[in-house]
Amino acid sequence: MSNSTPSTANGNESKTYKRDRSPCGPSRVLHVRKVPIEVSEAEVISLGIPFGKVTNLLMLKGKNQAFIEMASEEAAITMVNYYTTATPHVRNQPVYIQYSNHRELKTDNLPNQGRTQAALQAVNAVHSGNMTHSASASDSSMMPGQSPVLRIIVENLFYPVSLEVLHQIFSKFGTVLKIITFTKNNQFQALLQYADPMNAHHAKVTLDGQNIYNACCTLRIEFSKLTSLNVKYNNDKSRDFTRLDLPSGDGQPTLDPGMTAAFGLSMQAMPGALGPLTIPTSAVAGRMAIHGMAPTALHSVLLVSNLNPDSISPHGLFILFGVYGDVQRVKILFNKKENALVQMADATQAQLAMSHLNGQRLHGRVIRVTISKHQTVQLPREGQEDQGLTKDFSGSPLHRFKKPGSKNFQNIFPPSATLHLSNIPPSIADDMLKDLFSSAGYKVKAFKFFQKDRKMALIQLGSVEEAIQALIDLHNHDLGENHHLRVSFSKSTI
Repeated sequence: MSNSTPSTANGNESKTYKRDRSPCGPSRVLHVRKVPIEVSEAEVISLGIPFGKVTNLLMLKGKNQAFIEMASEEAAITMVNYYTTATPHVRNQPVYIQYSNHRELKTDNLPNQGRTQAALQAVNAVHSGNMTHSASASDSSMMPGQSPVLRIIVENLFYPVSLEVLHQIFSKFGTVLKIITFTKNNQFQALLQYADPMNAHHAKVTLDGQNIYNACCTLRIEFSKLTSLNVKYNNDKSRDFTRLDLPSGDGQPTLDPGMTAAFGLSMQAMPGALGPLTIPTSAVAGRMAIHGMAPTALHSVLLVSNLNPDSISPHGLFILFGVYGDVQRVKILFNKKENALVQMADATQAQLAMSHLNGQRLHGRVIRVTISKHQTVQLPREGQEDQGLTKDFSGSPLHRFKKPGSKNFQNIFPPSATLHLSNIPPSIADDMLKDLFSSAGYKVKAFKFFQKDRKMALIQLGSVEEAIQALIDLHNHDLGENHHLRVSFSKSTI
């Protein structure tokens, strides 16, 4: 491979690119495409900084392209691997990165290299924590001393905000490397680290004071005193996007003492964990379908419509809605049996059930779930004809969320074709469980016990609709030996 640089004369450039588009083997020189024309050298360099030292840069603004040279091939490989799973954005535009044919960049005799060298020095200096004054010389927006880490507080947390939702929002301003979420002073907070302090600055200026959802979930953003985050686990509370190899950790991540000092948290207040959120962050797993929906007043009663009147029962709705909260009462309307009222324990649970169940198929129909104007579900008066259409479940032993901090709070997922089964007695073999589902009329596509714990298993059925139906039919099914089967939706597939 020659050491020639992408030539900027004699029309060789276009040939270089045609060649560059073929998939090349790893090289420490990376080719960046679709670069916005107004972008600064520092912004392009910042794409490489998280992965190691950037040793050279060539901007080809007319072609919306750039070449980045990393100090080592390992750094370039890590960078390409990372950006294949998370497309980087510069100034809200996605850019594309691949290996170049070039082994190194020779740019000494090219115009504008003075600016590039100044930018390289400045950005590398910021990153190594050695803020030299050359930063202001290269790019006045570099703001000496600013941290790439933002501290985010979500006020008025009316809907759960998941780590994925934060990643989606903040990725618009640059590469997000790490996120840690936690609750402090009863407020949901996050620390989020960008590849570059400039990205953090743009995000802070644009997003501070904005609402994630209509009229709620307001972002309050400040720079953190930390300059980098140490993430030990990749799960729904914390994530390091540069390291896909981290364990998920059982339960929540513990913070290392250095971090706790920075938060001003005392370890005693956090028994080995960040304490359960009042609303489960995993609950929405980044799939909230409620952008742009004004939250209704804080009501806990849902109106469910387009039900199949031949197949529906108060108990069935109790079991299904009970996946997302503790159902207090259910009333199927006497004159309009396609409609029912479901009263949850509180408004948060009602929002959660609505966001997950609205639009799902049940008994062959797409059901609609909205917040009802009713404050409570009235029980029939003594002697009033009701045909068993209204039921009170407030004392039911089947409530999943009675215990504060219960594990169930962390395992709330949207309906899926794969069900999570638990509380299985040791004597039960996989065939017995598969038979239980198939004899109830469900198509079993796959099944597996958990390796570490045979009390739990995953079972995959033919469709989401089938899984919803099977959960209603078989949750709490008596398996003998005083074990009742627990069924919930899984986020995993088999």
